[in-house]
Amino acid sequence: MTHTRAAGRSRLTVLATLLVALFAAFLTPGRAAAASPQEVTGFGTNPGALRMFRYVPSGLPAGRPVVVALHGCTQDAAGYGTGSGWNQLADRWGFSVVLPQQQSANNISNCFDWFQSGDIERGQGEAASIAQMVDRQLTDVSGDQARVYVTGLSAGGGMTAVMMAAYPEKFAGGGVVAGLPYGCAQAAGSPYVCMYVGADQTPKQWGDRVRAARPGYTGPWPTLTVFQGTADYTVKPVNMTDLMRQWTDVHGADQTADASDTVAGYPHQVFRDPAGDPVVETYSLTGMGHGQPVDPGSGTGQCGAAGAYFLDMNLCAAYRLGRSWGLG
Repeated sequence: MTHTRAAGRSRLTVLATLLVALFAAFLTPGRAAAASPQEVTGFGTNPGALRMFRYVPSGLPAGRPVVVALHGCTQDAAGYGTGSGWNQLADRWGFSVVLPQQQSANNISNCFDWFQSGDIERGQGEAASIAQMVDRQLTDVSGDQARVYVTGLSAGGGMTAVMMAAYPEKFAGGGVVAGLPYGCAQAAGSPYVCMYVGADQTPKQWGDRVRAARPGYTGPWPTLTVFQGTADYTVKPVNMTDLMRQWTDVHGADQTADASDTVAGYPHQVFRDPAGDPVVETYSLTGMGHGQPVDPGSGTGQCGAAGAYFLDMNLCAAYRLGRSWGLG
């Protein structure tokens, strides 16, 4: 009987300790501040029939930047926000993230329709839906309209170029990861030719496609950063070259790099406009296949989580983008 009571007291002590720890976890400042992606409805007419999610760190003050992060095929908004590292950086640096999500009714593989004319033109389809999400987010969080950025992987990278072209006044910069130039499917005659072969266009022809997306617009244009794996057989590396040609031409720059170095051992180039400002950056990730480069960990330059299409390359694309955009 004594042994039984002692065992009972021991179990009660352990239980009490666990309950205290549990309450502490909820009540400790910082632990309780953790946020999670939330869906937003009624953000506009939504002609592209997309869903809107967002990640807003608790206690985020007004006047902070906004990053639009577009997932790749077979992915979803929440998974991309976590895997890419954007939510992690939002907590670290203090900005909000808009996470558009495709629906299978639009595309069976949940790809954004970067190749469909009705979804890539200003005021139409998925492009218009994403633009409406930006407007709603800026209103809801009192975000800084001068510091809105867009980025995405694969089809999300293709849609990133769409948003930069169709709504250049909304974005200060864009980051394309394993994506395609604006109008590539139309230039190549097929999205698959664009992905696997590329389109035969001069820099001016590429630039004209962007200029035609926003007639009469004279700038400023968003800056562009591109990340591309050299062993990507889904979106061939020629697409990074074509993105560079397209957006250097839009900015009135030539196609000769003004600076070349390495970052984390990977070739990195910077292209400047006639005023000397950097307008296009490229990262060529040697040996990387199709996916988003991440660098899991808690170090200063680390972010993201390895998984399907999130490739541990000791370089986190979200971190490099955030630094170039001044988010950190």
